[in-house]
Amino acid sequence: MKHLISLNDCTTEEIHNLLNLAMKLKKENYAGIKHHILKGKSLGMIFTKSSTRTRVSFEVGMYQLGGQSLFLSSNDIQLGRGETIYDTANVLSRYLDGIMIRTFDHQDVLDLAKYGQISIINGLTDLLHPCQILADLQTIYEHKGKLEGLKLCYVGDGNNISNSLLHGCTKVGMDISIASPKGYECDEECVENAKNTAKKTSCSVVLTENPEEAVKNADIVVTDTWVSMGQESEKQERIKVFGSYTVDDKLFAMAKDDAIFMHCLPAYRGYEVTDSVIDGPRSVIFDEAENRLHAQKAVMATVMAD
Repeated sequence: MKHLISLNDCTTEEIHNLLNLAMKLKKENYAGIKHHILKGKSLGMIFTKSSTRTRVSFEVGMYQLGGQSLFLSSNDIQLGRGETIYDTANVLSRYLDGIMIRTFDHQDVLDLAKYGQISIINGLTDLLHPCQILADLQTIYEHKGKLEGLKLCYVGDGNNISNSLLHGCTKVGMDISIASPKGYECDEECVENAKNTAKKTSCSVVLTENPEEAVKNADIVVTDTWVSMGQESEKQERIKVFGSYTVDDKLFAMAKDDAIFMHCLPAYRGYEVTDSVIDGPRSVIFDEAENRLHAQKAVMATVMAD
């Protein structure tokens, strides 16, 4: 692997290798074992979308791997203010060993990988969020002891999280059901890719407008904000549309008795999820948040190490 742009680009073996490395690095970090796998390496972190978890986890992860990170906001670089991605990619390739970019337009990530000579990591676009889903899969494995054969349900907006869950779940043989209102469905190409993968890994992809149908007998229930960054003007309309998609005690009870609840955060309590679910005994949101650090260390070690 030279880049991490989409989990659809990864083989099942590559995903399992990343997860195994993430869990190994996590275990050894707790044991005080240091890994300077990326000693002397530099990661540029381009942010046109701000984030608590992405910035902190990548900076700390790079430090723990012995390298250094440079935070580059949209105010710090000329990208988007006249300089082309072609020029930016070629210049940064002379200074850095890798770039993590968190941005709006997915094409920006593809272009950096096309024109640059260094590793590119997709920290989030409006289309995909592969790093989050690797952390999610790691968290599920830690709590369930397996991935293949489980059922994951996602309730809410057909956004970058649900698109990447389609890729990630089907790659590891996990059934996935997604409930979204009409007009807010997942990306059609992501759905098609997932269905094609599911045929090879013997799992199922179910898309519905009915949250109860989707959640029934799920091992994992996932949701996300109804209003992603850049959609603030749609907030009131989205609240109306998604009003019946709140993961509350009644909906969560339709999943298996030992089902876990996940949310990538930040969460807007009382909207996509109630306090009783997100703060309940089966919520694993903080394990999930921590695993962003370990999963991303695995990604950086894999694509950037000599």
